[in-house]
Formats: sequence, C-alpha cells, structure tokens
Amino acid sequence: MTKTQNMEALGADFAGIDVPNIVTVSIRINGKVVTRAVPSRMLLVHFIREEAGLTGTHVGCDSSSCGVCTVLLDGSTPVKSCTMFAVMAHGRDVKTVESLAVGGTLHPVQQAFWDQHGLQCGYCTPGMMMTALALLERNPNPSEHDIREGLSGNLCRCTGYNNIVKAVQQAAGAMSASSAADPSAADD
Repeated sequence: MTKTQNMEALGADFAGIDVPNIVTVSIRINGKVVTRAVPSRMLLVHFIREEAGLTGTHVGCDSSSCGVCTVLLDGSTPVKSCTMFAVMAHGRDVKTVESLAVGGTLHPVQQAFWDQHGLQCGYCTPGMMMTALALLERNPNPSEHDIREGLSGNLCRCTGYNNIVKAVQQAAGAMSASSAADPSAADD
C-alpha cells in the first residue's frame, strides 16, 4: 500500500482544520481502550509503542515504504501506522501483532511463519503477518501471485520471499480448514 493509498483508506483530510498541540486520544487497541494526552503530531506507531506499551509493531523507514509498522484498522484494513497520526485513530479499533496469539496458542498465521521459516531477523515479521491476515480475510484462497501482490507493500531486507509466501499459503489452508470445521470461526 502506498502512502497515498494509506491516507485515502483513512479518509484523511485536514484542510482548514486548526489542530491543538496536545490532544486527548482514545483508541481501542487489541480490545482495550487506551486514552492519553499526546502531541497532536504523534504518529500512531509511537502511540502504540510508547503509550500502549505494545512493542510488536516496529518502526522502520518512517516513509511507508517498508511496512514493518502495519496494523489493522477497524477490523481488517491494513494501514502503515508510521503514516497516520494517533489522533486519526481516535475512537477507532486497532489490531496489532499482539492480538494474534490467544491463551498461548499461536494464530495460524504465526504458526505458519514459524513452520515455514517465514522470517530471518524477524524485524519485518509483525507487519508481514498483519498484512497477510488482512489478505486472507479478503481472499481465503489466494494464489501465489495474489500473495506476492498482497505483500508487495512490505519489505524483507534479509532474504527472499519464498518462505514467507509458503507461510501465507499454509495459513490459508489452516484458516480454511478451521472455518470448515467451525463456520463461526470465520467471523473471528
């Protein structure tokens, strides 16, 4: 997702708005409301890491090129949190990589990255996983081309993408099998 696409997905339009220096922001992050008075220009990625204490979302390039800061907004819309002010997420829902594992059990996307060695240093992994999850929620049975295109906004600087693609394919199979066994799981 490009910076322009990211801003369009957010519906951002600040023309003519006078923004104060400090604002009170409430964001539901992984189901828990976090309310803080923060600088109006604080980026969402810094709010998540510094105010909510969730350090799984990484800071990479600060220019929306690498995707390591990807989180899901209002369900399954992937956004690069380094290109969004925290105030833009006021009253909205954000999911970070910390939301994936439940009760010590890895999410199928996490398990697949583990099984397929879909990581090297791991720095890009949280953003890759959140983008992969959004892709699989939109397209439960993606082709290899769909996966490569879906992950094209996330960069891995350690190695190639073959194991990451295999991980997403494995996760797709696991999530489809889970949905077939328990149709209500598709809504989770």
